[in-house]
Amino acid sequence: MTKGYIHSLESFGSVDGPGVRYVIFLSGCAMRCQFCHNPDTWNMQAGTPYTADELLEKALRYRSYWGSKGGITVSGGEPLLQIDFLLELFTKAKEKGVHTTLDTCGNPFTREEPFFSKFEKLMEVTDLVMLDIKHMDEEQHVLLTGQKNDNILDMAKYLSDTGKSMWIRHVLVPERSDRDDYLWKLHDFIEKLDHVERVEVLPYHTLGVYKWKELGIPYGLEGIEPPTQERIQNANEILKTASYL
Repeated sequence: MTKGYIHSLESFGSVDGPGVRYVIFLSGCAMRCQFCHNPDTWNMQAGTPYTADELLEKALRYRSYWGSKGGITVSGGEPLLQIDFLLELFTKAKEKGVHTTLDTCGNPFTREEPFFSKFEKLMEVTDLVMLDIKHMDEEQHVLLTGQKNDNILDMAKYLSDTGKSMWIRHVLVPERSDRDDYLWKLHDFIEKLDHVERVEVLPYHTLGVYKWKELGIPYGLEGIEPPTQERIQNANEILKTASYL
């Protein structure tokens, strides 16, 4: 039986998919996003091990609050780094009729084996994918996250081609992603995707800076303030977020 390394659990999530969600934050992430507000999730071994059955039992205690739209969301960290565990958890959740949402940055995605076959099976038991697209420009994506973005964009295309329901999320970071030409590039990319049910602009914030200091990691966005309301509105208009509501 596969065990998953869990960073934390949230019983009543309201922003991590449709309805009220039981949110499972997995440990481990290869991205090093400069704006990350949970750098304490980067190390997979720092998590608490659980079996899928143990987690599902915990989650189902809250089922009466989910209504017709709610369910389980697995976030992180980066859940796809623990794809074997994720596949087992979502398979068992679907057997009990639970709505499953995957919140991912797409970084581990590849069409190579053994990952790809597992991913295809995972998608069979995943109702919704919330995909974070950090930046459209590859060079800027590397600056912002330490990783390339070609496989992430390929994952979005794969989800589109296979009919998977998607929410696209984008963190708006001044001096990094908050430029009109970058936003229009993202807009054009999303327009070519099918089955996108929602687009969300997530304004950069500094609430997690203290964690970087506690962990002794230099903070890459030191001195950069959160975006103004005008820039947030501008991003929402370019990405046409209201048209998805």
